[in-house]
Amino acid sequence: MTLEIGLTLGLLVAAVALFISNRLPPEVVALILLATLLVSGLLPVERGLRGFSNEAVITIAAMFVLSEGLRRTGVIGLAAQGLERIARRAPKLAILVLLLLTAVLSAFVNNTAVVALFIPLALSLSESARISPSRVLLPLSYASMLGGVCTLIGTSTNLVVNGVAIERGLVPLGMFEFTPLGVVFAGLGLAYLLTLGMRWLPERRASANPADAYRLSEYLTEVELTPQARAVGRKLMDADFVKELGVEVLDIWRNGVRLLPLPDRILQAGDLLRVRGALGRLQQLWRAYGLKPVASAHEHLSSEPPLLVELVLTPTSSLVGKTLRNSRFRNRFGATVLALRHHHQLALEQFADIPLQAGDALLVQVERERLNELLRLPDFILVSQVEWAQVRPVRALTALAIMAGVVLIASVGWYPTAVAALVGALLMVLTGCLKPEDAVQAIEWRLLIMLGAMLGLGSALESTGAARWLTLQLVHTLGSWGPVVLLAGFYLLTSVLTEVMSNNATAALMAALAIEVAAALGVDARPFLFAVAYAASASFMTPIGYQTNTMVFGVGQYQFGDFVRVGAPLNFLLWIVATVLIPRFWAF
Repeated sequence: MTLEIGLTLGLLVAAVALFISNRLPPEVVALILLATLLVSGLLPVERGLRGFSNEAVITIAAMFVLSEGLRRTGVIGLAAQGLERIARRAPKLAILVLLLLTAVLSAFVNNTAVVALFIPLALSLSESARISPSRVLLPLSYASMLGGVCTLIGTSTNLVVNGVAIERGLVPLGMFEFTPLGVVFAGLGLAYLLTLGMRWLPERRASANPADAYRLSEYLTEVELTPQARAVGRKLMDADFVKELGVEVLDIWRNGVRLLPLPDRILQAGDLLRVRGALGRLQQLWRAYGLKPVASAHEHLSSEPPLLVELVLTPTSSLVGKTLRNSRFRNRFGATVLALRHHHQLALEQFADIPLQAGDALLVQVERERLNELLRLPDFILVSQVEWAQVRPVRALTALAIMAGVVLIASVGWYPTAVAALVGALLMVLTGCLKPEDAVQAIEWRLLIMLGAMLGLGSALESTGAARWLTLQLVHTLGSWGPVVLLAGFYLLTSVLTEVMSNNATAALMAALAIEVAAALGVDARPFLFAVAYAASASFMTPIGYQTNTMVFGVGQYQFGDFVRVGAPLNFLLWIVATVLIPRFWAF
């Protein structure tokens, strides 16, 4: 082992450790790794930066735009509305159709967008079928992953593996080359989820109603500030009941007008306050502080009461790692957080200083017009009510035609997938299916940055000889058992890594090694590349391995063990199936 190989492998181990620790965002870890490789001279600048122009990066960016075009024109919502009609007659059948529809759509549309759209529908269907929502949301996430492995564009990991293959001069992976085995995966996976998997899921969330799910009703009340109250004439932040009891004021209604509860707002006699706090403290308000309870403050008001909605932080949210206090949530978004579900812990008080994580669920009070502004941001997904994008028939047909054209052109091979997707994304904007600002906002830039940097790591492994050294160790250890055993080992290692670090980072790393291993064995690299592609999407055992798992984690009130109990048997099943069938579909 040379010094260059040792340093490169040391940086690789450090990067994997940082990915697993989750102390820094994945894109930051990838950029630190790339910068270190470039500054140290282990990687030439032109090779290190080439990853950002890789076909996979361009294709993934374009696919985000195409998916958003289908969503904005109402195409996906139209399919969901049809499912709602089925639910009125047969709710349990509708849940089965929901999982099938999720798998089918995820084969062509970004599965994160599909799951974000279908979470409210899953909650509604589970309530109609009298099934705990926590027994539906995790299968929804899994169904999106199972559908994504059925086509080249179904998931970004497939596109990453294809990008690595093209960069190394191999024949590109076909659009529907994934489909035969992908359909087997999806069929077996859904059958498992609807039988054993459904039984092993917890019944932890009892209701789709946000207030019920957060057990919040006893913590909210409405009071009137009497002329005798000591707080009259004082700033809200100086009010005795705020300073001494720690009660939080959510709304101030004065003469039929709702005022934001700003710290320097001067309180007046007759103000109607909507407050939150521990039940014992709320009872003291009218005993010792001169506030009297009212049946409902909104009975006296002409304005529309604010909405109570449940939001989940997306994996790319700018709030991840921050607290509600230092992010100035109320001032920034014009909304008040009433409760926080952080992992599986419910916090009804003193949660303003808890660092937020992707998948955290927030119970939020917000006015309807501000909610629409809130949901335009990439930070949140709404999970408590079903509001589909309005269907625009002409635009919807146009968007469908554009998407079908991209799939057709890429599958026939008239143009590379990146070119077809890029032109399709441009047509979405030019035909009015999508506004330019919406197209830019739809792209997950952090993912693209991480991917470009990780592809640079692949180049470093190759140029320093580290990939060759690792390959020789693998071949020396498992090579005597034959390529099938090595294939099984590759699938298993990829599957384990993708549970604890970014699936795209795993795919970029393992695809580069797969090509080297195949070359050392003197066999075709294709079986190994497909093993990596399928395994990198098979992240069923943790809530952090795949974005859709993170999205359902908080809202479904899951615990880490739920993913292990349901996901581990599914991972094992697909590992056996892949080991047996991949060599039959792609000969060594």
